[in-house]
Amino acid sequence: MTNKQQASASAGDLDLLDRYWRAANYLSVGQIYLLDNPLLREPLRPEHIKPRLLGHWGTTPGLNFIYAHLNRAIRMLDLSVLYICGPGHGGPGMVANTYLEGSYSEIYPNIGRDADGLRKLFRQFSFPGGIPSHAAPETPGSIHEGGELGYALVHAYGAALDNPDLIVACVVGDGEAETGPLAASWHSNKFLNPAHDGAVLPILHLNGYKIANPTVLGRMRDEEIRDLFRGLGHEPLFVEGDDPKTMHRIMADALDVALASIRSIQQHAREATTTIARPCWPMIVLRSPKGWTGPKEVDGLKVEGFWRAHQVPVANCRENPAHLKVLEGWMKSYAPEELFDANGTLVAELQALAPSGDRRMGANPHGNGGLLKRELKLPDFRSFAVEVKEPGKTVAEATRELGKFLRDVVRLNAEARNFRIMGPDETASNRLDAVFEATERVWMEPTEPYDVHLAQNGRVMEVLSEHLCQGWLEGYLLTGRHGFFSCYEAFIHIVDSMFNQHAKWLKVSRELTWRRPIASLNYLLTSHVWRQDHNGFSHQDPGFVDLVINKKADIVRVYFPPDANTLLWVADHCLRTYDRINVIVAGKQPAPQWLTMQDAATHCDAGIGIWSWAGTESSGGEPDVVMACAGDVPTVETLAAVDLLRKALPDLKIRVVNVVDLMTLQPKEQHPHGLSDRDFDSLFTRDKPVIFAYHGYPYLIHRLTYSRTNHAGMHVRGFDEEGTTTTPFDMVVLNELDRFHLAIEAIERVPDLATKAAHAKQQFRDALLRHSRYVREHGEDMPEIRNWEWPYGTVGTTTPQ
Repeated sequence: MTNKQQASASAGDLDLLDRYWRAANYLSVGQIYLLDNPLLREPLRPEHIKPRLLGHWGTTPGLNFIYAHLNRAIRMLDLSVLYICGPGHGGPGMVANTYLEGSYSEIYPNIGRDADGLRKLFRQFSFPGGIPSHAAPETPGSIHEGGELGYALVHAYGAALDNPDLIVACVVGDGEAETGPLAASWHSNKFLNPAHDGAVLPILHLNGYKIANPTVLGRMRDEEIRDLFRGLGHEPLFVEGDDPKTMHRIMADALDVALASIRSIQQHAREATTTIARPCWPMIVLRSPKGWTGPKEVDGLKVEGFWRAHQVPVANCRENPAHLKVLEGWMKSYAPEELFDANGTLVAELQALAPSGDRRMGANPHGNGGLLKRELKLPDFRSFAVEVKEPGKTVAEATRELGKFLRDVVRLNAEARNFRIMGPDETASNRLDAVFEATERVWMEPTEPYDVHLAQNGRVMEVLSEHLCQGWLEGYLLTGRHGFFSCYEAFIHIVDSMFNQHAKWLKVSRELTWRRPIASLNYLLTSHVWRQDHNGFSHQDPGFVDLVINKKADIVRVYFPPDANTLLWVADHCLRTYDRINVIVAGKQPAPQWLTMQDAATHCDAGIGIWSWAGTESSGGEPDVVMACAGDVPTVETLAAVDLLRKALPDLKIRVVNVVDLMTLQPKEQHPHGLSDRDFDSLFTRDKPVIFAYHGYPYLIHRLTYSRTNHAGMHVRGFDEEGTTTTPFDMVVLNELDRFHLAIEAIERVPDLATKAAHAKQQFRDALLRHSRYVREHGEDMPEIRNWEWPYGTVGTTTPQ
């Protein structure tokens, strides 16, 4: 450390900084406790205290300490810094600091920078009609709530990608550091390219305790911490102690060294003419007492530096006069009269410590990424169309065709550097490998001569952690960019909780006029339940969609394109949307192609429709049975069942309905894409049997349609938790989703047909027995299954609703 670095902050600077920190701590305590008397200009009385004391103090003073020091560095070096608060319970500190710097009052003018504004600021916190206790979407400058621990660091790296001038200061709590996603997130530095990405400065906040226990990292020795993080690719700088004066000096010096190291790494990378070595990035390890500057003891029990400081250190202040006195003494220890003037405004010399304009962390535009979002350039999806002259005669791999489309998306946005593809080691496996004609996988580690598709400037990010893929993409989207996430269907469940948190974030953000729209989170779920030939039961679970449907209607969309052309339309549509989560479920295996691109566009635009070329109903009349399907394999089996029925029962009037947009099944009052009851009845009839072949768990279709007139006529077949490593057709047979079971179901549900068509039922049952014997003898499906084609050509067109 040079003398210049040591002298970067004078004693006077640090004294002012300490007062600023005290102001943030004071406001944080006030938010947890006070309804009134915000500046303690009269004795504290029970009626000044909130009836319910909610919020968390323990981590907050450390977060305020870091925020104040980052402010000094921002002003000194004119930095663009985004603050990510990993400990979600530090909400009081995030609100306090954005209020002190002025960004909070600019967004919420009713919370003025005076005594009345302070009273409102305090009252609203964790109060009915107010704001949550976490760094929620309502908090200026936040892209991370932290209500669920584990995602701070991966969000930080997602934000830094392709943001060369941004530094993301990410505070990782030592409780959060125990989670699996956070533990994996330390490897994100292997994917950060200092030549064109920004930097992440992790600040590991070790205050020693969780809610009621010590933390693992908090009890580790400095030597162990140093060895651990050096092994992970960081150089730790330690800031330890409890004396504020000493700690301010150590922190200022450590931050100066860390920022100088980041500048050096980036300068070297940006001047390099060849491949660079992966750098060792700085990080700060801050050891400070939990509940620092709060009461040391309450009722003779240790509080500061112990888990009792975690939430509300002094309880029952309304009912307990002794506790009220402790609270008053605690708040007065910050000397609010030295921090706020007669109007209740932060004194001028302290206001001057905050950066100005969008250099304030609460006003950094990356914290409101929609401000920076540029439209994605997209190729014409029609130019990638699979030629379909007759339904079912062409065979193609739907996701392989999508890969060609995504390849050109990468090319068109190469200069803007605002599009990335994430996936857990599955881009090629999911047949999207055409993208490697335009880019490579990003890889900062050493490479071998025989490696393929690895480069330091790649746009595809692969790591065998769904958590990291999701978190990187969330951070990328929340700071104004675009992306696409492909994953095996069964293992997307790994990020169920992350999906939940992002959906909640979007729901609240859409209600805040100052939050600008961000690009949608787009999932492609492939390698799906019906084609896991060499993986088996462990890879068979289509239930992610069930979770998705639980969210607010205007946030989620679910698509089941039955072939390549419909998949191309859906992908183009999803990449154009914003503030939504789109889930696309599509297979990667060779499969029949049903619709021309023109028909696919018409069908997908409606989301649901009658395939009149497949049915046998006469125009103007009603069918005897509706054969409905959602999903690529269910569509094949439905049409094969229709073929069986047409041959066995030529007088049977059959209607075929295909569903691409699952949300159309909901009533219009429940979802923007939902059908009106009248339109639903026109498709599914009011009283005819509906045999519905669905990709996932059958109950979901019942749930979506329970209020419809013909719900009692809905007979749904889907995944019934039966699976193994077997042939493709045997898989659908195990779950009774196959053509024979569907045809038998239709015969049994059409009135009077069960007796008249007994011979056909027997024929189909015999076929199932032949199948069972054949696959167990030959290890593959019967030729009549493998070689089946739709035999009727085009009769009519798709009739959208």
